[in-house]
Amino acid sequence: MKFMKLGSKPDAFHSEGNSIRYVSSELAPDAIIIVGEVKFYLHKFPLLSKSNRLQKLVSNPHEDSHDEIDLSDIPGGPKAFEICAKFCYGMTVTLNPYNVVAARCAAEYLEMTEHVDRGNLIFKIEVFLNSSVFRSWKDSIIVLQTSASLLPWSENLKVVGRCIDSIASKTSVDPATINWSYTYNRKLALLDKIVEKTDSVPKDWWVEDICELEIDLYKRVMIGIKSKGRMNGNVIGEALKTYAVRWLPDSVDALVSEPHNRRNKSLVETIICLLPNDKAVGCSCSFLLKLLKVAILVGADDSSREDLIKTIGLKLDEALVNDILIPAQAPQTTIYDVALVKCLVNRFAMTEKCRQDLDSVERNENSGDFIWGHGSWLKEHPNLTKAEKKKLCGLMDVKKLMMEASRHAAQNERLPLRVVVQVLFFEQVRAAAGVQAVNRSSKNGPLSISNNEEDWVKKVPVKSKSLREQMSQMKIKDEDHLKNMKLIKKGSKRRGSAVQLLPSRSRRIFDKLWVVGKGHGENRSSETSASSQSPTSMVRGENKSSGSSSRNRRHSIS
Repeated sequence: MKFMKLGSKPDAFHSEGNSIRYVSSELAPDAIIIVGEVKFYLHKFPLLSKSNRLQKLVSNPHEDSHDEIDLSDIPGGPKAFEICAKFCYGMTVTLNPYNVVAARCAAEYLEMTEHVDRGNLIFKIEVFLNSSVFRSWKDSIIVLQTSASLLPWSENLKVVGRCIDSIASKTSVDPATINWSYTYNRKLALLDKIVEKTDSVPKDWWVEDICELEIDLYKRVMIGIKSKGRMNGNVIGEALKTYAVRWLPDSVDALVSEPHNRRNKSLVETIICLLPNDKAVGCSCSFLLKLLKVAILVGADDSSREDLIKTIGLKLDEALVNDILIPAQAPQTTIYDVALVKCLVNRFAMTEKCRQDLDSVERNENSGDFIWGHGSWLKEHPNLTKAEKKKLCGLMDVKKLMMEASRHAAQNERLPLRVVVQVLFFEQVRAAAGVQAVNRSSKNGPLSISNNEEDWVKKVPVKSKSLREQMSQMKIKDEDHLKNMKLIKKGSKRRGSAVQLLPSRSRRIFDKLWVVGKGHGENRSSETSASSQSPTSMVRGENKSSGSSSRNRRHSIS
């Protein structure tokens, strides 16, 4: 456990009973600080030199208080204030993971900042937290536990968030690089044995240490671990199972007793919401069915029970007969809940049918347009898991979809947003490539004419050019320009018709994607830049382009 010592003077605080604390000094105390039921007889000078809040309270005293200052609402209570007071006197103070959060909150309350004095208590504590506590596995958990009683101060000071991030980051590291101690009792005979680093560190080495957290903090830590995206679903399931075994009582009477029913209900609902939603969940089907029985007994929400039933339906084939014998609740007349078992079996049958259909889709090479274009397959299989949807998305090549299929895919609400964006993007690229191809084919003829013309002009001296020859050259260039504009207009109309097939939201996504991709081609020629505009902007800007070309023509002739 890490610690940090502050100050050098010996501790001069003494007590008279449980309600009076004073400093032995030759000077008489001139300030009485009341914190809860404890009175501190102290001196103003050392306190005011470190605390901006005490400066303001002393400068604006209450008429009926004289020299007494009430700080009963200070976070951490008398112990936290005493740490701050000893720091003001320069006495030796030892910070550790058990008292550092209370001291940090009390220092914030007293406004012991750098504006008051350089190297003040807030600065010292932050150095200790960042350099020692948050780098330690055990200390981060201890600090997170102590911060629960200091809310909302610890939350506002971001102590809770930093602890959670530290714990989640350490669980995601390679087990082979772990060089700190951790508790691992599940497969050991001895209790409370601390296992040092070995050659083979298990992947779930962190599970037991975080089981000591309260349910709210445990939920936030697990969400942080899952958000890292590096933890296997089996390990997550093992962690949830260990936490449930640690905190849920064994007897039914203790489970449904009035003092603990609310806590047990919250615990069960939290575990259910943290379960991975695929077959890779590490919990066995037997444990999930036991959890379902507990959820029914404690009266968990219908949504939580439905989610648990859906998870059980993914792996009901692993269950034993005794596992599905769920006692019936009133007003049912049967011994066991037959309707619930039927629901589980039906859900499992639907899941298996979805898997079989998914396998058939994988074998069918021409199913892409049907799935993505019409979405009827997804409509018939609403119970697909995220993993199955991801697998299904990986089967399709959005670049090969027909225009009709792409239009339906852009309007299909069942498809993931990422897939819709991919469809829109490749349609945009396809249409832009078509416009550029038209432009290139239309410029082959005019370019050859202009090249021949340039060669012919080079042979003639510049001085021998007459006004009539210059006018004829301008006329030829103007006719070529008009031909190019007509071809571009036709290509724009084709693209406009394709864009109009999509909803307005999709067109907006088109424009945003095109603006992002357009930055890489700023050095292209003017013709390429004109053809690489957003299709929707090209449709809206046709009249403007033709108008500008006519103005250029008048200027050139004149």
